[in-house]
Amino acid sequence: MTERLAATPSGIAAAARILRDGGLVAFGTETVYGLGGDATQPSAVAHIFEAKNRPRFNPLISHFASADAAFKQVQSNPLAQKLADRFWPGPLTLVLPRAPGCTVSDLAADGLPSIAVRVPRGDAVLALLRAVDHPVAAPSANRSGRISPSDASHVLDELEGRIDAVLDTGPCAVGLESTVVDLTNPDRPCLLRPGGVSVEELEGLCGPIARPETESDAAPLSPGRMLSHYAPSLPVRLNATSVGPQEGLIAFGPTPLHDEAAVTWNLSPTGNLEEAAARLFSGLRFLDSQRQTFELTGLAVQPIPEHGLGLAIQDRLRRAAAPRPAGYDLT
Repeated sequence: MTERLAATPSGIAAAARILRDGGLVAFGTETVYGLGGDATQPSAVAHIFEAKNRPRFNPLISHFASADAAFKQVQSNPLAQKLADRFWPGPLTLVLPRAPGCTVSDLAADGLPSIAVRVPRGDAVLALLRAVDHPVAAPSANRSGRISPSDASHVLDELEGRIDAVLDTGPCAVGLESTVVDLTNPDRPCLLRPGGVSVEELEGLCGPIARPETESDAAPLSPGRMLSHYAPSLPVRLNATSVGPQEGLIAFGPTPLHDEAAVTWNLSPTGNLEEAAARLFSGLRFLDSQRQTFELTGLAVQPIPEHGLGLAIQDRLRRAAAPRPAGYDLT
């Protein structure tokens, strides 16, 4: 049975003990709930993969209580320092070459010469990371490919009995995963995943950021780059201008198509992209839960703007709508 711990000093201390002993604890950050394991213990990392049914070729982000702690594990550079000064703690992950004394396990890094590092925002998670005093690998706390959790109850829906505990830190403020930037070549920073820090904010500090030319389900350099990811059980149809009577609707803005939909979740009635990002995964999860009640055959998504956090929202929805891998369970 998975223990639900309150985000109190005693709850945080209990969660830290579990992690130091090689167990798994889910915890909330400003982005989504992560499934934490000691990144220096290969057995703990293997348990993360097992609990999530996660492909082992997808590397994990290691979380730290401070930039100093993170930069002890990697070979930093002036651009990394500049971005960390501006966005940490916060929803930005940096991919950098491993330092000679890096203690993050090869399994967490998928054997790559680089690792992904982040300092999350939130008093409880930073207190937990300080108490553990080791890098903590923490992908989203859901079964692999499913909808990311933005509340402790979502974690329990997915992973009850598979993990030791969840530290209940309340709903996530951002509700969308971190932006991932590859800085292994600081002269050519590359966006691997849009997220809680917008591309416009990043380019305001470091100039143009490259995008990968292609994506596939081959071994990725960054978490969250599988083509089919964040997927509900129902098929997803993007940029919908109409909706069928047996479709659930993900609406955006003051004029949703809800009169035609079986059931609707509006990401933001006022068209606010920050609100939409925070409500995205909860909405996917809610509509998925209504599948049998309304005999839904799919989900339709109204168009989302292509700027700011809209880029990250579209990325998650595009992956949710991608063809599912062979054997994907739609029940």
